[in-house]
Amino acid sequence: MSIRERLSGNEAVATAMKQINPDVVAAFPITPSTEIPQYFSTFVANGSVDTEFVAVESEHSAMSACIGAQAAGSRAMTATSANGLSLMWEMIYIASSLRLPIVLNLVNRAVSGPLNIHCDHSDAMGVRDSGWIMLFSENNQEAYDNNLMAHKIAENQNVQLPIMICQDGFITSHSIENIELEEDSEVKKFVGEYHPEHYLLNKKEPIAVGPLDLQAYLFEHKAQQAEAMKAAKQVILDVSKDFEKWTGRHYELFEEYKLSDAEIAIVCMNSTAGTAKAVIDKLRENGIKAGLLKIRVYRPFPSDEVAKALSDLKAIAVLDRSDSLNAIGGALFEDVTSSMYVAKKQVPIVNYIYGIGGRDTTEKDIESVFTDLTEIVSTGSVGTPYRYLGLRKGAN
Repeated sequence: MSIRERLSGNEAVATAMKQINPDVVAAFPITPSTEIPQYFSTFVANGSVDTEFVAVESEHSAMSACIGAQAAGSRAMTATSANGLSLMWEMIYIASSLRLPIVLNLVNRAVSGPLNIHCDHSDAMGVRDSGWIMLFSENNQEAYDNNLMAHKIAENQNVQLPIMICQDGFITSHSIENIELEEDSEVKKFVGEYHPEHYLLNKKEPIAVGPLDLQAYLFEHKAQQAEAMKAAKQVILDVSKDFEKWTGRHYELFEEYKLSDAEIAIVCMNSTAGTAKAVIDKLRENGIKAGLLKIRVYRPFPSDEVAKALSDLKAIAVLDRSDSLNAIGGALFEDVTSSMYVAKKQVPIVNYIYGIGGRDTTEKDIESVFTDLTEIVSTGSVGTPYRYLGLRKGAN
């Protein structure tokens, strides 16, 4: 039976980690993710877990320690944000290439510079092609739930890839919300124990981890990573079904909010979806058929499913909380438009860069996007597809 509680997003994640009781947690503090290892260290200190907590001197070392622990046969977890993830960058690629199912909680924050400690998605987008599964979380409940599902996804024999759970820095990480927690014993039963097939401390099977991989093999190994990422999509759906049977909480690759009969819609990720839902409810009261597609699974990107869900719309706005600085839109926009093109679905699509450095995105801002979409439908013209939302006038 679920337990009603009030927790911040960081507390919810730390609680999930306590219930999972991983073998190793290695972490270095960085705002706004600092509270996750801080809360977890209290669980270590008071004996709530028997985890080996490794307080390292940098984020590079944190991921290195997780790699060593996971390669040795242990279950490893960590958390970081922004510049911390940047310092891990080398090891992020090594973790995925070694097929180590590490779980990392990424509390999204702007990457320097200039220095900013508030939310955008530039950290996540910087490693989107590193071979990690990436789940995004609209609220504290979803951050908690994604953690409970993470190990079963990553450790699946058809996957064996690390997984990143994203939530918006300060917006969800430090905001307190009502949340449904599961019983500790039930969490452990659902997650299960970790029994890797190959690991360094198995004296019956001496192996090397991280050897030189030259022309003869690297290409094939990268293709195997790609195939594992493709396989992860079905595994995510299967684990989500098992999770729903257990908790009653339903998750898919993405959430469709009033999308079935919508004429115009927004595509976005994380906490902005909540604001969009509130605006959509108001627009619906005025007879405007607005909808939302909230991406939950960003890697692997569910291209076929996204294209099908958006194919009957008259106009679409994709909201990116980071700019790829490439003059052709943000990363989510590129993925959505590529999906639509490959599926031969022709729908007018416009991109908005928004919320950089924690800039507040209000209901008024979201309303303006739907107003623009209504105009696109009525005129049949997109105009410039690359736009800013909430930028001070004259700044561009």
